[in-house]
Amino acid sequence: MLLLGADGMLGRAVAGELRGRGWGFAAPSRREFDLANARTLERATTWREPEPPGLVINCAAWTDVDGAETREAEATAVNGGGVASLAGLCFSWEALLVTYSTDYVFDGQGSEPYQVDVPRAPLNAYGRSKAVGEEAVEASHADWLNIRTSWLYAPWGKNFVLTIRKLLFEKPSIKVVDDQRGRPTSAQHLARTTMSLIDRRMKGHWHVTDGGDCTWFEFAREIGRLAGAPGRVEPCTSAEFPRPAKRPAYSVLDISETERAIGEVPDWRANLADVVARLE
Repeated sequence: MLLLGADGMLGRAVAGELRGRGWGFAAPSRREFDLANARTLERATTWREPEPPGLVINCAAWTDVDGAETREAEATAVNGGGVASLAGLCFSWEALLVTYSTDYVFDGQGSEPYQVDVPRAPLNAYGRSKAVGEEAVEASHADWLNIRTSWLYAPWGKNFVLTIRKLLFEKPSIKVVDDQRGRPTSAQHLARTTMSLIDRRMKGHWHVTDGGDCTWFEFAREIGRLAGAPGRVEPCTSAEFPRPAKRPAYSVLDISETERAIGEVPDWRANLADVVARLE
């Protein structure tokens, strides 16, 4: 088994799940297996540890949403071209490819949770780069499982939960946008659900998030409450907090198919409480 991006926020959670199951896996570094580097991918065509992997979980990705606006070619080389090359390798290895995508492949103009078959219409460069990757796996001859998720957080790495918690202990108040709605996702929950989908031999596009939905303001306020932070969270509009990359106003992913497959998922508040408790 091959795990890419094992040192990232999601990769750490997936690696923990694999170890907990006693599954052996190889976790090459980015230098050894770089999705944007043709030379490392060429070397991978003869990769044997000691035989071709039957399962490849790709947690490696370009994740800098704002940075992609000025470096779209680089983002697409990883999230699009790299995934296409990886799908080709998986076909030659006869391996299942598990890869991850984002709610940002949708335009946010809807008012109902996005089902898996809604046409892609990304608003920003990051979303476009991920859409290219999705199109690549769809066009490949490999067996694939593409998991869309949103608002990922964990007790480690760089993410919204850790940033907000830190700010609320440093500042008397902060402003957070209240006009963008989505679904937070615990990396541990995503990793566990990934394993459940693999166990059930699921393929195609799936949506995996925590249960429920909220705005970034509501998310931040709950982070502060759980952390016992003294700072206040105040709502603001996206216009008051401009970013290089445009964000969808409504990017709630429909997880009903996932719940039918694996059972009801925990509410985001419960998963968040587990993560915040681990920080104390």
